Amino acid sequence: MGLWIFLGIVAAVVLYFIAIYNKFVSLRAAIDSSWSDIDVQLKRRANLIPALVKTVKSYKNYEQETLEKVIEARQRCENAKEIKEKAAAQNALTHALGGLFALAEAYPELKADTQFTKLQNELSAIEEAIQNARRYYNAVVRDYNAKLHSFPDLLVANKFNFKERDYFELEEPSERKMPDIDL
Repeated sequence: MGLWIFLGIVAAVVLYFIAIYNKFVSLRAAIDSSWSDIDVQLKRRANLIPALVKTVKSYKNYEQETLEKVIEARQRCENAKEIKEKAAAQNALTHALGGLFALAEAYPELKADTQFTKLQNELSAIEEAIQNARRYYNAVVRDYNAKLHSFPDLLVANKFNFKERDYFELEEPSERKMPDIDL
């Protein structure tokens, strides 16, 4: 009788650790999937930028420096590999696009251009989708990272080499503020 109780306890512990392992695998898959969703939205945004730049360039009084910042930021996004590097590059691109949209305020003829307005609206919708995907990604990363440091889950995490994941967030406090718009 004592042997059966002991075997029952051992089986329960083993099953519990299997459940912990499976939860880590599930969270890791959710992180990868949610990052893929972010990546798709970032690619959609990157694909719109050349059309936006071309539209702005069609006006003779555009500011070259602003366009160069947008183009440079887009290129950094294309070259970024790691999540932290991609996050920093995307944040720089968002800031550069804010400067580009500020140009529309300074140049009424650009603001009145239907192509520019259409692209601006599309980018705004994509920005919202990126924010939603980013919030979901960060929530899954938070749950995963918290589980890594919880007992007894950390025993499984250490044994099977589950590592902390990075958040997709703003890194520079200056990136949190809105760009200045001079009219």
